[in-house]
Amino acid sequence: MQRIPQVSPWLGEDESAAVAQVVADGWITEGPASAAFSEALDRLIGAPFGVFAPNGTLALALALMALDIGPGDEVLVPDTTFVGSATAVVLAGARPVFVDVEPETFQLDVGRAAAALTGRTRAVMAVHLYGTACDMDALGAFAARHGLRVVEDAAQGIGVTWKGRHVGALGDLGCFSFFADKTITTGEGGYVACRDPALHERLRQLRNQGRSERGSFVHPAIGFNFRITDLQAAMGLVQLGKLPQILARKTALHARYRDALAGLPQIRVLGAAPGAGLVPFRCVLIAERAAELSAHLEAAGVQIRGFFPPLHRQPCFAEGREAQPDSRFPNAIAGHRDGLCLPIFPTLAEAQVERIGALVRDFYGSG
Repeated sequence: MQRIPQVSPWLGEDESAAVAQVVADGWITEGPASAAFSEALDRLIGAPFGVFAPNGTLALALALMALDIGPGDEVLVPDTTFVGSATAVVLAGARPVFVDVEPETFQLDVGRAAAALTGRTRAVMAVHLYGTACDMDALGAFAARHGLRVVEDAAQGIGVTWKGRHVGALGDLGCFSFFADKTITTGEGGYVACRDPALHERLRQLRNQGRSERGSFVHPAIGFNFRITDLQAAMGLVQLGKLPQILARKTALHARYRDALAGLPQIRVLGAAPGAGLVPFRCVLIAERAAELSAHLEAAGVQIRGFFPPLHRQPCFAEGREAQPDSRFPNAIAGHRDGLCLPIFPTLAEAQVERIGALVRDFYGSG
């Protein structure tokens, strides 16, 4: 029995040829392919500027540092998200303060955010989770009322829209990831989208050893080496060219899952949040007896992932100044208990989706 993985990147001869051409050309550091990839991303996202980072976590840290958020500051972060959303805040020198999520979408609950404000709050992180979007109207209005910056964590958000606009160009800065499980991949890699020329200049300095241009050994500011390579960018350009096919395929597979699981009262398939588009990062279920269902599917050769553990329960945040009680996070805790992710990727076959659906029905006695 062939095991069905949680995700598998769609890579082929075109990516191999593009990377080989970079090697043949002899310019493997950040160069012309990176510039072309950046311009293509800017057109897709709808932001006039952008810079690369080594990964999504460092893209977030870079964005926070460009906004001068650091020691003594606090950033509101949803309790349900990958830990990198919060560790980026720590890398910038600030403190993450967790906010519970909405029970239907598992996006940050703006209605609960006010209770987390202090005199040190400087920003709120809008995490577009599981391939759909936060309520950016409500979040933007909240941030404006309280004088907060908005940093979008769109690591899972390539192709995702909010009221017709691509995520990542709706806040002050928007951050993306190109890790191997993302909608398009360069193996590793991140991107910060930007609409403000002054912020763009600050981003360029921070990521390039404190200077805006290479070729000079004069460094006006303290910075880092957050560059990527043209090997990654060449792969990314090919992947971006495939994006319409990837989106169509993932959307079709998500619809097939919905059909295969229709009528089961024990589960709810997460879809698009109101006002948002959906690019299925996974097929996400809220399920009765989720842990048992997960074990049932794993035993049958289907790799399953649960929801992210609530950040306030993570060992790295559970003690000391970041500690916050469970009573503040009922929805994040329920999502972790009841949520699981089924595989979805472009090369997944319809027959595999049908098999997974049959296994779920068998578990609940509805086969």
